[in-house]
Amino acid sequence: MLVVALAIVDFLTSRVAERTHMNSLQRELFEKARMLGHVSATAKAPELEAFARSADARLTLIARDGKVVFDSENNPERMENHSNRPEIIAALSGKEANSIRPSPTMGIGFLYTAIPVETGALRLAVPLSRIDGQVNAIRRQVLAATALAFLPSIIITALLARRVAARLGDIIQYAGKLADGDFTAHLSKVGRDELGILASKLNETGRKLRLMFEQLQREHTELEKLERVRSDFIINVSHELRTPLASIQGYTETLIEGALHDPAHNVRFLEIIRQNAERLGRLTADLMTLSRIELKTQELLTAGYYINALLSDHVAVMQPIASRKGITIQFEPAPAETEVFCDSEAVHQIVTNLLDNALKYTPEGGSVHIGARPVANDRVEIFVRDTGIGIPEEDLPRLFERFYRVDKARSRDLGGTGLGLSIVKHLVRAHGGEVSVQSVLNEGSIFSFTLPVHEIAGSDATATSQSQLTLS
Repeated sequence: MLVVALAIVDFLTSRVAERTHMNSLQRELFEKARMLGHVSATAKAPELEAFARSADARLTLIARDGKVVFDSENNPERMENHSNRPEIIAALSGKEANSIRPSPTMGIGFLYTAIPVETGALRLAVPLSRIDGQVNAIRRQVLAATALAFLPSIIITALLARRVAARLGDIIQYAGKLADGDFTAHLSKVGRDELGILASKLNETGRKLRLMFEQLQREHTELEKLERVRSDFIINVSHELRTPLASIQGYTETLIEGALHDPAHNVRFLEIIRQNAERLGRLTADLMTLSRIELKTQELLTAGYYINALLSDHVAVMQPIASRKGITIQFEPAPAETEVFCDSEAVHQIVTNLLDNALKYTPEGGSVHIGARPVANDRVEIFVRDTGIGIPEEDLPRLFERFYRVDKARSRDLGGTGLGLSIVKHLVRAHGGEVSVQSVLNEGSIFSFTLPVHEIAGSDATATSQSQLTLS
């Protein structure tokens, strides 16, 4: 670019220098011609030659008829009539004139300047080659000065180009790292110019790609967890269904093969078939409940309820079962007018599961306490406390997992499906609450959960429930 600029400067300078020098030379020749015009009429040939040398130009005198009287560089007798020369025509008519053209006599180009004099016309001429040489000298001086002036620009440009190339190299290297999947890299030099803006945008792109990659990794981890949960769930469901189905099939085949008419066993076999069918029904119902919660197809019809009224209804429902087992149920009410915001059917299912478990694992003569009390953060805690067999400490962390049983054989004998506490956890979290358990082996257990006293945004409660129950 600098070379092109230098060429343009040379071209423009040459034209300006040539035009300026030509105008200056023409004025100088006119002045010299006027000075010589006063003495040319009386001067002799030697004097005229001396005048020509002092003027540093070719001097020619032309008579009014166009005949050459004197020429400082040629024999006038051998020269043709000049009456047809443009500058002579103008001078003989009384005007000063000039022209640029080749000389027929000498065969080279001249700058001619002619003025009228008393005897005819006086003409001074300078060869164009001399003018070109002087113009070229000016050009060389201008070019040397321009090149000298361009030298700092070249150095500064080289330094700037090196700096820009280095920054561009860093950007290219960083883009390569992004293309290779290294989203932890970062461009430290940013700036406010175009490359700085580009670097800033690339940094932003890298940050967003890193966040997306981390999100994808988290989602991949979650999917792996879900896949493990799904596999375990299928295995557990298959196992849980196989046992009652095998029992139903075995006893049914025994009855068909003749035991139907055996009064000592047929009723007992039918009772076993009925118990296993009921167990299958409970297992199917619990599985469908879990499925509806996880797929968010079970809507919670929430409203405000007095917690004491809700719990007293559950106590009344479970009282006959407790009485048959010789267990007392005691209700510990919350302060009057204590309200909760919940789905009454969901709370009924939660409390029923907890009371049912408490009655199953509490021996005859024991007691079960159910009650509520306000706690912090606008919550009400509902608890079910029993004097049952208790739960080993190592089993407490997994107690709310699907199909997890502390004593598998005894749980099946008591008709449990292994899904009750998992349903409790999911329904509580769907309300935005938390469930917990405390237990001492052979002394009893306390199950508790919280409910809000005010409405919770449905999207928040659903999102909380879904994110927690799906991975459980």
